[in-house]
Amino acid sequence: MLRALEPDDSPRRAYLVPWHVDRSDPRHPVVVNAGLDALDFVRLFTDGPHVATTEHWGQVLPAETVRLCFCDVDTDDLTMTVVWFRPDTGEEYCWRFVL
Repeated sequence: MLRALEPDDSPRRAYLVPWHVDRSDPRHPVVVNAGLDALDFVRLFTDGPHVATTEHWGQVLPAETVRLCFCDVDTDDLTMTVVWFRPDTGEEYCWRFVL
């Protein structure tokens, strides 16, 4: 249902996704926190045919990298979802990517 916005309901500013994925090796992509903030309670959900996993990364610092391993998996149909909390606002975000 539509409703009128009150002055206190101002739209949120855009938030630049802090992640970068180096796909140069499709079997071992590297996920980088390319942002300026440490990200809290980071999780990675991998979904695809015959694959459904969850990895808990905890806090990921700026410039920190996480190397993934898909040696025994067909990466053509994989979807990864990164979920994290921003420490400055406590809001939860998610970002999906494919290889």
